[in-house]
Amino acid sequence: MIISQSFHFDKIAMIFERLSPSKNLFSLLNQQVRSFARDPFPNKLTHYLHRAKLIDSIRLALRSNSPNSLNPLLQTRLLDSFVVANAFRSAPSADSAISFFENLKQVPNFAHSQNTIFAFATVLAKFKRKVELKALIGDAKDGKFNNVKASFMNLLFWYSTAGDLQKVLETWEEYRNEENRLSTEAHNIVMGLYAKKDMNFEAVEAFRGMIDQGVIPNSRTYTILIEHLVRLGKLDAAMEVFTVLPSMRIKRTLKQFLILVEGFVGGERFDVVKSLLKEMREDGKLPGRAMRIYLERMKEAGFAGETDEFLVEMLPDGRIKSVGSCEDSSDEDEDEDGDDDVNEGVDVHTVKLKPWLDPKALANALKQWSPEVVTILEDAKFVWTSRLVCKVLRNFTSPETAWNFFCWVASQPGFSHDIYTVQRMMTLLARHGNVELVDKLINKVRREQMILPFSTIRLLVEFYGISKNADAALKVFRNDRTLCGHISRFNLMLLYSSLLRALTKCRRNTDALDILDEMILNGICPDIQTFSGLIYHFALQGDIKTVQQLFSIIRQSGMEPDAYMFKLLIQAYCKCQRAALAYRVFVDMRNSNLMPDAATKDLLVKSLWQEGRRKEAVIVEERYEETDGVLPLALRGHVWTVSSEDLTRVYSIYSNSVIAPA
Repeated sequence: MIISQSFHFDKIAMIFERLSPSKNLFSLLNQQVRSFARDPFPNKLTHYLHRAKLIDSIRLALRSNSPNSLNPLLQTRLLDSFVVANAFRSAPSADSAISFFENLKQVPNFAHSQNTIFAFATVLAKFKRKVELKALIGDAKDGKFNNVKASFMNLLFWYSTAGDLQKVLETWEEYRNEENRLSTEAHNIVMGLYAKKDMNFEAVEAFRGMIDQGVIPNSRTYTILIEHLVRLGKLDAAMEVFTVLPSMRIKRTLKQFLILVEGFVGGERFDVVKSLLKEMREDGKLPGRAMRIYLERMKEAGFAGETDEFLVEMLPDGRIKSVGSCEDSSDEDEDEDGDDDVNEGVDVHTVKLKPWLDPKALANALKQWSPEVVTILEDAKFVWTSRLVCKVLRNFTSPETAWNFFCWVASQPGFSHDIYTVQRMMTLLARHGNVELVDKLINKVRREQMILPFSTIRLLVEFYGISKNADAALKVFRNDRTLCGHISRFNLMLLYSSLLRALTKCRRNTDALDILDEMILNGICPDIQTFSGLIYHFALQGDIKTVQQLFSIIRQSGMEPDAYMFKLLIQAYCKCQRAALAYRVFVDMRNSNLMPDAATKDLLVKSLWQEGRRKEAVIVEERYEETDGVLPLALRGHVWTVSSEDLTRVYSIYSNSVIAPA
């Protein structure tokens, strides 16, 4: 293709030469089109490093007092939407971003992309430049940036970042009129803005509306709740919400730990901070540097033993240099080409920055692993830290490339793998079903007497379920769970639940029932979510006998099926054309004074009609009319993970703590 393009450009240039006396002009044209017709970089890593160098130069220029420092950088052919978007994200102020945007108008052949406009708009929103943001959005809607479009989610994000509640609510209403069901993130944005503006009642109502509509909250939702509660001084309520998250199989994030540590250190409740640090280790969290100041305060209060391990990991790495020019080494990269003139006009002695790095882009650049790429990577002299290696590993899509990188980086000066990098590699391999390599790493952990986080053991079991490796999941459960030390009864219940889910994914029904028996004999009672998952699985297969046995076990355990479990069972029977059984479940549900949501009722009636059971369909409709034609939009819960009881509990904690009694 490249050859044909060059030939085509040669013909054009020859025609122009015949028509014009100015041969030098068309000789230049010929050189330019030839240069753009071939890729100037031998591989993606080289391209990445040159881009990184240019981005650093632009970052420095945006912070320079020299008005002309930016112009030379915009004339290079390396300038593309990737470079521009990352430069916008690095802008130190709205004015510098606006100046950059205006300068780009003078660059021939540069066209903005979705990423560049999104990055520019985000900077404007971050610095509350509402007038300029509105103008930019208007230009995008008018088609001034070719195919760039501003989605409803984009608008919600920008307006909320800018703190413009009125525009957020206007966009929300428009969005709701066009979409049947809004995303979790859309709800998070509205609720989060209410919380930031201390509109407590509205924040609680937004959360209630979210769960009433059947939208499943995610980690970010609970971060908003926890942050709001801590800001109001409701530390115990925030901790109570945080404690419920494992029961709902919600991943607890580093930001949640940071918010709670900050709050409890501020309240000098160091005993709670100690338990939080312990749970961080169990969750395999590598603490961020933002937590350092709070742990130092805790150490000063006499808790050195609990904080020293984390503080050592947070110390700045002396090998990481600031960007004096774009060639200095860092936590990210080093470019050795020091005679380029792209830094002209930048006072590099007064501006110091850490070099730019994008772990996702770097991982993408390493896709085609080869001896040539390894040589370039070594010459770049990256400063490899556990944090950086974990970030790069997280962004690999190929387990083979990730393993090659993992083995290579182990031999780099000043770096050695720790439990954080090992667990990251293990979970990636397990997700792709590479049992042999996971076993190698497990042997390394055992040999070096490392302590695996409990969360890693659970993830291995769950990922083996995804990759359909039931035997490997059973092996981890039987033989390797001791690597994380003592496991509490609650965590053991979670681990059993993960194993049961993995076995059902692999269609190992007999093994799943055996594990359930073992679990109960060991005095570990499954929670309602686990039972719901098992019932849904066996009902989908039409195994009525096992479903009935599970219902019996539930009642023997002192639990009662909730509305969400009945809903799952009705859905499962309808899907496998067993509407008569679904109707019997509906009758049991009504006898328990419960009603399905509107969608489940409609599905049941439709299935009954399709199977010729008109009498039963009429009865369902009559029961519906007895409720004055009002059914919930959705029932709270999610199969295998979230129970109606837990969601109701979190809502109760949040509403009672945020809305003061009259």
